[in-house]
Amino acid sequence: MGGMSTKQRIGWVVITVVVLLWSLFPVVSILMTSFKTQAGLFSGKFLPPEWTWENYATILAPGGSAQDLFLPSLRNSIGISLISTVVAVVLATFCAYAIARLDFRGKKLILTTALAVSVFPVVSIVTPLFNLWRSIGLYDTWPGLIIPYLSLTLPISIWTLAAFFRQIPWELEQAAQVDGATPFQAFRKAVVPLAAPGVFTTAIIAFFIAWNDFVYGISLTSTSAARPVPAALSFFTGASQFEEPTGAISAAAIVVTVPIVIVVLIFQRRIVSGLTQGAVKG
Repeated sequence: MGGMSTKQRIGWVVITVVVLLWSLFPVVSILMTSFKTQAGLFSGKFLPPEWTWENYATILAPGGSAQDLFLPSLRNSIGISLISTVVAVVLATFCAYAIARLDFRGKKLILTTALAVSVFPVVSIVTPLFNLWRSIGLYDTWPGLIIPYLSLTLPISIWTLAAFFRQIPWELEQAAQVDGATPFQAFRKAVVPLAAPGVFTTAIIAFFIAWNDFVYGISLTSTSAARPVPAALSFFTGASQFEEPTGAISAAAIVVTVPIVIVVLIFQRRIVSGLTQGAVKG
């Protein structure tokens, strides 16, 4: 921005502030709602007329009406998302390395297929998966969600990592092999460390995709044994049939969102570095 005039700088600052306000307003609104009492939800005011921790106690404290729904689903989301991320990144690392380094027929077809799978509508395959999973015993289990989540996380992981591996000079592996390293040792000790920013960035993106899924979570589970948080929120109920659990849902949404925001803030430099490095070459 060194070559910009004062008016241009002010313009960019104004645009940045507007975008931030537009992006953060829904989150702040949900945060304010999570601190409102049931009566305060109908006050029409943005800030809570009376601040309360009741909604958080409902989902976190022992004996809370939604505690039995939220905490098991939170454990499920953490476990399933982490396993899906690890499996997707490991498989994508080998696949992307082969695509970037080896010359074989069908390489472009593999990338095109991965892209097609990533944009394929999830709703269209939920019903066949539902019937298949019930037949083979994977319905309402962790593997029954981890496997479909790979269809969401693996394609984007392959595309992202393939861009990183293309940037790494082939001569580094050749030099390692000349020094006596096997092809796998050269890959593990010379290539993977250089691709670490890309692997890290890919892992975060894959984790976010798995963490935010709702369609698979609501369709392929029926109990708290494997139901993730996004699906569990739809089962929250109020104290009576006439009471909407808006406050409890808002509190749960904040609890689920805050760790993600913290991770992004802590590793934002790695994420930006990984994304920009991967965009240097196609």
